[in-house]
Amino acid sequence: MIRQQAQRAVRHRPPGKEMGSEKMTGNEYQRLAARTINESLTTIEQELHAMHGMSAEVGELHSLYQKAYQGHTMNEEHAKKEVGDILWMIAEYCTANGWDLDDIMWLNIDKLRARYPEGFDAEHSLHRKEGDI
Repeated sequence: MIRQQAQRAVRHRPPGKEMGSEKMTGNEYQRLAARTINESLTTIEQELHAMHGMSAEVGELHSLYQKAYQGHTMNEEHAKKEVGDILWMIAEYCTANGWDLDDIMWLNIDKLRARYPEGFDAEHSLHRKEGDI
């Protein structure tokens, strides 16, 4: 079910955008998002801002789910916006460190391929190789 949701999410495009008409790379997103980084911050302040911001934005996303236990309806559009805010903070963190978001994305995929060569399984999750972080 999770894979089906992920595949559906990959195929989703914002209204008015046809599949394949505009694809955005991580680096392109990072470049476009960087125009809204507070330029008065030092590099270390940008890094810290991003770290605190990631935590805060995850908290906002978490609160949407928490409210569901109180009878609120889950607002998917709100959740998407919070995920976008998390992504912005990740991009800011990468920018502050001089990292390309595309490289970070590939680094993570390479790590996951090495850890789960045939896809996720609990055995590989429970018994990671030494040095697998």
